[in-house]
Amino acid sequence: MIPIDVLTVFFAAAIALGLAPGPDNIFVLTQSALYGRLAGLVVTLGLCTGLVVHSVAVALGVAAIFQTSEIAFTALKIIGAGYLLYLAFQAFRAGASDLPGNDGPALSLWSLYRRGIVMNVTNPKVAIFFLAFLPQFADPARGSVPVQILLFGGLFIVATILVFGGVALGGGLLGAFLRRSPGAQIWLNRVAGIVFVGLAVRLAIAER
Repeated sequence: MIPIDVLTVFFAAAIALGLAPGPDNIFVLTQSALYGRLAGLVVTLGLCTGLVVHSVAVALGVAAIFQTSEIAFTALKIIGAGYLLYLAFQAFRAGASDLPGNDGPALSLWSLYRRGIVMNVTNPKVAIFFLAFLPQFADPARGSVPVQILLFGGLFIVATILVFGGVALGGGLLGAFLRRSPGAQIWLNRVAGIVFVGLAVRLAIAER
């Protein structure tokens, strides 16, 4: 059994990492501001589903591929950067009518959930981070290391939901204020597009 003090230290570290500015919480903020707090919460669930994939990959040793193979690392980050540029293109061409509360179409919850999954799973830096972070807290003397890694991964996801949930609520309030003005709505889309481009560039130039 994992000692309470180890779990406490791990959870505190996970909260701190979630609060640090990064691509995932910025992504949640922009989606919440654009589509509302529910959208941000759904995106958060999508991101956390991606964290489940990374946790399982670390537990099974699959994540090590992205640390040892330049080809695998580069291929995944190109896919992720391409997806972010696609989202940027959509944001740049969107108008005020494309936001909730107007007559135009809004994204479905499934689309938002899928965005969160793809955003997280296609970032090889997350896989390598989990590969470096989670095993630090596992101890073979306590039993199965893969099981411990999955437990730590689950605890990290709980911390992520708490932090990103707060980000989603805050972004939703900001978006509700800005959506009162058609000009502000268009500006919000343009800012989101710039953020997506920035995240795409950041991912494209990332190194192992």
